Amino acid sequence: MTADRRPTIIDVALRAGVSKSTVSLVLQNSPTVREETRAQVREAMAEIGYVYNRAAANMRMSNAGLIGLVINDLRNPFFTEFATSLQMALSDRGYAVVIANTDENPQVQARTVGTMVEHGVSAFIISPAYGEVSATFDPILRAGLPAMQVLRKVDPRTDVLPFAVPDYRHGSRIATQHLLDQGARRIAFVGGLEGRAVTQERMSGYLEVLDGKGITPLVLTGRSSRAFGRDMAHVLARAHPDCDAVLCFNDLVALGMLAGCNALGRRVGDRFKVVGFDDIEDAVEAYPTLTTVRCDVAGFGRAVAATILDWLENGVLPVPERRTPVELIVRQSSRAGT
Repeated sequence: MTADRRPTIIDVALRAGVSKSTVSLVLQNSPTVREETRAQVREAMAEIGYVYNRAAANMRMSNAGLIGLVINDLRNPFFTEFATSLQMALSDRGYAVVIANTDENPQVQARTVGTMVEHGVSAFIISPAYGEVSATFDPILRAGLPAMQVLRKVDPRTDVLPFAVPDYRHGSRIATQHLLDQGARRIAFVGGLEGRAVTQERMSGYLEVLDGKGITPLVLTGRSSRAFGRDMAHVLARAHPDCDAVLCFNDLVALGMLAGCNALGRRVGDRFKVVGFDDIEDAVEAYPTLTTVRCDVAGFGRAVAATILDWLENGVLPVPERRTPVELIVRQSSRAGT
């Protein structure tokens, strides 16, 4: 900060070691900020000579308490459930949520984030699209706003853009071991676009278990959709007749696999086993009911809400990376004798 420039709220945040949004809450006399943090901010204001322009702030008050939630694909029930649980948890704490779907387009994502910054959101939670990342995250960092990456990590700067995700590696590990325990001898991994970090992570436990058993993996990557799963059921039956089990990238692929097997007259559960990933609502409504890795995405959403608010209100920076527990829910699609 130069001598001929008036101190800004960002200067206060840097001096106090808190976020810009925390300083804003102190200036608004928000009761959500701890007294210790409040004193720390006011001391920083005094040290650098910051003067609060209340008239200008009043013009922005309509935007106070807004959280930007940016999701890569709200058509996918997994992301929809996450967004819903997060929005409700933030609402319970008095915050409004501005939700945007980027449809896996990094350019749309960058424009959306830029608009939200201009309109004064207090923090960001982003399940990001893959692609160029600086146009999305650099404006957030320049504005001094708390921001978390969730479910996908596309920016390696997790010290300032912390990342939270269910433990996908462990999920695919326990799912693969379950299929082996059920008598499977040739297990395929189906779905997930090749080269994406989330595909590799959801596949990693599968590869690890098979490598430990000396079994050759069979990987069929592609779109994470029902249509792809249905098509791959036909491919497996035609090109890999020895394959007797499938671990799918997500439940949408698995549900498509069930539909494809039904069209082929292939019985699922006994001779051919299918496991999904996520435990969306349709998993228990399908026939046969779908074995899947439950990520407790609703609980994950509530935990992310608590984390971002602790950062926003109390200046508690999240750990750089956090992985939450998952569990295998065994149903008819993988159970011998079904």
